[in-house]
Amino acid sequence: MGEFLAIFALFLFSANIILTKVASGRLDLHLGFLISVTVNVLFSFLLLIVQFGFREDPFQMNYLGFFFFLLAGFFNTYLGRWFFFDSIAILGPAKASTFQVSNPLFTVVIAWVFLGERLSWLDALSIIVVLLGLFFVSYNPELFSKKQTAAAREVVEVNTPAQERRWSSKWKLLLQSGIFLAFFSTLSYAIGNVLRGAAIQTWNEPILGGLIGAAMGLFLHYSTSAHKKNLWRSLKQADRKGFYYYVISGILTITAQICVIASMWYIPVSIATLITLSTPLLVTPMSYFLLKNQEGIGLLTVVGIVSVLAGITMIVLF
Repeated sequence: MGEFLAIFALFLFSANIILTKVASGRLDLHLGFLISVTVNVLFSFLLLIVQFGFREDPFQMNYLGFFFFLLAGFFNTYLGRWFFFDSIAILGPAKASTFQVSNPLFTVVIAWVFLGERLSWLDALSIIVVLLGLFFVSYNPELFSKKQTAAAREVVEVNTPAQERRWSSKWKLLLQSGIFLAFFSTLSYAIGNVLRGAAIQTWNEPILGGLIGAAMGLFLHYSTSAHKKNLWRSLKQADRKGFYYYVISGILTITAQICVIASMWYIPVSIATLITLSTPLLVTPMSYFLLKNQEGIGLLTVVGIVSVLAGITMIVLF
């Protein structure tokens, strides 16, 4: 059951990545993020009402689980997704999603240290196979090519001291490539996922947990958003298609998050995270056909996809 919930979340996350790339071309990314997180809260609240209307067992409050879900909202819904949305706009959907290759590694280590989570040798082998495939998909020898390095150096002022110029050039290259944003996105997501795993084991309320995390992310983002002073004017002037794209994005992401949280009740956090973050498996072919191979997908990418498929199959079937 846990594997299928994680796979369904994988489909939803993958569709959202492509949708975010399209939406970011129509509407300011940070305004869109605010719309998406607001929909997260509203839609999860609607799901919670439906759940309470049909549930038979009595509701029990758990403050430790509540606190973990709250922290998970800070790391996932706020930091992780904010960094990730920015990296999609800079790197493109395929490269941004494949950069999540480091997320399962972070998650395995954090879950092992803080949750005492242990994996079987077959699970460990499957993780290695998937990570190897993700590496093949994300490998791009031109990312730090001499041409890009030279372009970054041209931005630096000529009268800057030599040592400072070298450091400035490196930082500009790093920020302009989106790698800085993608790296901290994966780290934030990993911490948030482990917190969700700890929360669901303490308090099995995935829909309420998703709502708590989304509300936390909305509060933090609204508190730091530059759009809060003229929010209504920005929304009125916003591109209508871009607005609706981010509304759909909000529905997709909160549904996927709830599925991930629910899957962690049945399977280890590391496995749930590995499956749901194998988005290149779907995003890469979707990007190829929908975005006309703007990101240079080749034979090595196909080999990586096959490897990811093989690893996930091993997890699900064995």
